[in-house]
Amino acid sequence: MNLRKKYDIPSSSVITIAGTVGIGKSTMTNALANALNFRTSFEKVDTNPYLDKFYEDFDRWSFHLQIYFLAERFKEQKRIFEYGGGFIQDRSIYEDTGIFAKMHYEKGTMNPTDYETYTSLFDAMVMTPYFPHPDLLIYLEGSLDDILSRIKVRGRPMEQQTPIEYWTEMHRRYENWINQFNACPVLRLNINEYDLIQSEESIEPIVERISTFLNQTKKLRRL
Repeated sequence: MNLRKKYDIPSSSVITIAGTVGIGKSTMTNALANALNFRTSFEKVDTNPYLDKFYEDFDRWSFHLQIYFLAERFKEQKRIFEYGGGFIQDRSIYEDTGIFAKMHYEKGTMNPTDYETYTSLFDAMVMTPYFPHPDLLIYLEGSLDDILSRIKVRGRPMEQQTPIEYWTEMHRRYENWINQFNACPVLRLNINEYDLIQSEESIEPIVERISTFLNQTKKLRRL
């Protein structure tokens, strides 16, 4: 059954999935796309010319990396809306500035001039009425212990070697960011409320919540 039709979700909808590393963004993206018969949009990591250089020298390459991400995400957002919507997007353009560029600046791996240039460019490109913001941002949230458990289970070598302090800081930064985020409507989902790996059927209550949330948002815009 096409859950999009059952719950009357517009075929032009663009839904973005946000949340810290290990929270299950990719799993949610694929599950929602399948349930709604939507396309997916994933971050292109393999073709990133700065990623390896960045890990070798944060100070030198953090600005270049963030500018590259900004340009690629901007082009992808534009492509999605020109296509007519119907997409589930893994990670938002807003996290780049609200989480990662800000973290580099505060930790001293991006100098103040570069950070000001980056944020000015971001605001000019994204934080305007002309930028096609998503219809909904789904924020996946959970406790730090839950996230650490998921990271351990999926067993990626680079993540296993990363100090717990990094994940602790990332969790805190994401929570601070989402509490102040207002660029588009936000639906919070706790990762303990569903299990898409063990039960594909658990996606339907989520689709129902999305439908209710979108309809409520639409009504508020009319007021």
